Amino acid sequence: MTVSDPSSSPRLASLLSSASVEISSRGHQIAELREHFAEGTDVTITFLPGDHYRNNVETATELRRAGYNPVPHIAAREMASREALDDFLARARGEADVSRILLIAGDVATTRGPFKSTRDVCASGLIEAHGIASVSVAGHPEGHPYLELPEALNGLLAWRDWGRRTETRVDVVTQFCFESAPILQWIAELDRAGIDLPVIVGLAGPATPATLTKFALRCGIGNSMRALRAQIGRFGRLLTDTGPDDVVRGLRCAPAAATASIAGFHLFPFGGLRKAGDWLRNYDRDPLERERAAMSGAGLQNP
Repeated sequence: MTVSDPSSSPRLASLLSSASVEISSRGHQIAELREHFAEGTDVTITFLPGDHYRNNVETATELRRAGYNPVPHIAAREMASREALDDFLARARGEADVSRILLIAGDVATTRGPFKSTRDVCASGLIEAHGIASVSVAGHPEGHPYLELPEALNGLLAWRDWGRRTETRVDVVTQFCFESAPILQWIAELDRAGIDLPVIVGLAGPATPATLTKFALRCGIGNSMRALRAQIGRFGRLLTDTGPDDVVRGLRCAPAAATASIAGFHLFPFGGLRKAGDWLRNYDRDPLERERAAMSGAGLQNP
């Protein structure tokens, strides 16, 4: 692999080896998780529309017992009251030793309680009151569905300032893309705005083109959809699944200065935990080589 700056590739490869992953709040994936991801991995827990936060806490507790670091999502619009949020955080800290949360607005148009946005949750004072050391917020390299770029940047500036004021670590977990260019351009926008928050790059784990397209449309992925179509055109007759190889390759080929704020990676396991774990252990191998090995029954071996 040829890189523009040899100092950037080893650092990003090291970060990939400790990537976080996501599971459902139902908790039924923990046995599979143990087969494919090492103990000590950060595991985020989705908050599904209409779900109850106690499901999230129960799953977080099971993850902690299994040796993982649980990172529950908090969906602002799903919190029915300040008391519910207070109880959520208290239980997460007390029952699962949660120290990091991922804040999202929530995939519902109407609010169940007083919190319309993640900033409302921040303003409650409950995060710092419960000793949460680290907060992750969402970033959208291809644009936010409801916010123009200046407004989105102002929101991240406010998070930066809140983190400094409360001595809470704040990072940004990005929506997934199918090419590296939007991520690099977005990081450059953060740099120009003075937003020095660590960036966790979201990656779409290996899945069929149809599955990836479904999630991309649901999540509002924009121009990088063309990159997915190009990958299907290159490999579609041979590959069953498409992984984030092109995204990772583009980031590793970028100058070190362009990726300096990248502090980690997060896998969205759209094709399942087994495929995501296999990809993570073998991403340095050529995707065609990996597929040929799997089809011949040789399996995927570490390079």
